[in-house]
Amino acid sequence: MEVKAWLLEALDDLKRTEGVVYADARYLERETESITVRNEEVAGLSHEETKGYGIRVLYRGSWGFAASGVLKPEAVRETARRALAIAKASYLTQKKPVKLDDTPPQRGTYKSPWEEDPFDVSLDEKLELLFSAVRILRKDKRIVKAEGAMQLFHTRKLFLSTEGAEIEQEIVESGAGIEATAVEGREVQRRSFPTSFGGNYAARGYEFIRSLGLVKNADRIREEAIALLSAAPCPVGEFDLILAGDQLALQVHESCGHPTELDRVLGTEISYAGGSFLTLDKLGKYRYGSEIVNLVADATIPGSIGSFGYDDEGVPAQKTYLVREGILVGYLTSRETAPVIGRRSNGCMRAESWHHIPLIRMVNINLEPAPDGPTLEELIADTKHGILMQTNKSWSIDDLRLNFQFGCEIAWEIMDGKKVRLLKNPVYTGITPEFWRSCDAICGKSEWKIWGLPNCGKGEPSQAMHVAHGTAPARFRKVRIGSGK
Repeated sequence: MEVKAWLLEALDDLKRTEGVVYADARYLERETESITVRNEEVAGLSHEETKGYGIRVLYRGSWGFAASGVLKPEAVRETARRALAIAKASYLTQKKPVKLDDTPPQRGTYKSPWEEDPFDVSLDEKLELLFSAVRILRKDKRIVKAEGAMQLFHTRKLFLSTEGAEIEQEIVESGAGIEATAVEGREVQRRSFPTSFGGNYAARGYEFIRSLGLVKNADRIREEAIALLSAAPCPVGEFDLILAGDQLALQVHESCGHPTELDRVLGTEISYAGGSFLTLDKLGKYRYGSEIVNLVADATIPGSIGSFGYDDEGVPAQKTYLVREGILVGYLTSRETAPVIGRRSNGCMRAESWHHIPLIRMVNINLEPAPDGPTLEELIADTKHGILMQTNKSWSIDDLRLNFQFGCEIAWEIMDGKKVRLLKNPVYTGITPEFWRSCDAICGKSEWKIWGLPNCGKGEPSQAMHVAHGTAPARFRKVRIGSGK
């Protein structure tokens, strides 16, 4: 690979430059395909390929970054010079020099597991899968919009550093989902599968798309959307709340993942994404949740879009606890931020593409299942009076990740251990630590599943990152519940 030699030469020049204490280079190639069908018409179809490189330079404790898609040796050298010039300009306004942790430089390769390259599957076959599901959704005239969507990614990455790191990675990702919107009079309801906002995603091949069962579940999704048109509004008050796994995944994302990003805690994201209530003084002693709440950052799970071999600083993927038995014990860190809490990076620096600078990003942020925990049916049977909610429809959370409100597509009222009626427009609100401290039951491993989210936004300019959350349904006591009417 010629570009590898050019990048190594540029890094060697930087290494010999007075004042440069560190530099790295990332080269990335990505192929992306996106398909959307709506009411049996192709609403969106794109196929894109991109390649380029980004170079970071640490000059006397100040960062500079530059990127280019021009694959020529002089362009690489010019990009390195531009990154150095930016670092020198940053040094003029430096308040405190950046110091990196002592993570040893890595040399290795990583390949995500897949059986069937999604780009080898014909477009006709992909379209027919989505059209087949959409036709089933449209069997009732009250379904005014039936939609199917699919996104596919194939990424190759190279990482090099002046410390001697040399890493190559290849990752394939796939995801899809369907959605039905029902209308009757002034009433509008929506049902999605396997979850909302585009479906579920994994670092697997087209075999994952086949396993989703879009066609198999289309009848149920249509009937649920129709049933919601005449369902009772969700009652208002304090209830025990059971969250299905897909909704709990977004709850974890917004109220657990984002507030444990150490750059937010330190205030470097506050102007755009906000800060965090999990300040440094709370580490090791703050009761974030009940004793059964254990949250881990784990980038080592095969087949998840929050997994990889190495992050974009060359730090190996790893599993670390963020909350153990309800106590805050860790953060998502980088080589720059981890020394602030006396630790090494746990490998959470990632960039959306070659022209973005890496930021602290979520990996797989998982709520661990309870040992010998109940099934969902057993959890329902153990609930005297409560509400079961599934599939996100809306959310809002403040910039410190404390006060939140979530709306779901569908809910059921539980009385004496049984689901007794369907409910529409359910909404629940809470304060993050109070909510997690009220968690008194988490289902077991048989109910645990990873949900992939391909569009986590952060940074300025904004970057969309692929993250994931492993969850099993869980129960929360005395939650404030209302109706979106």
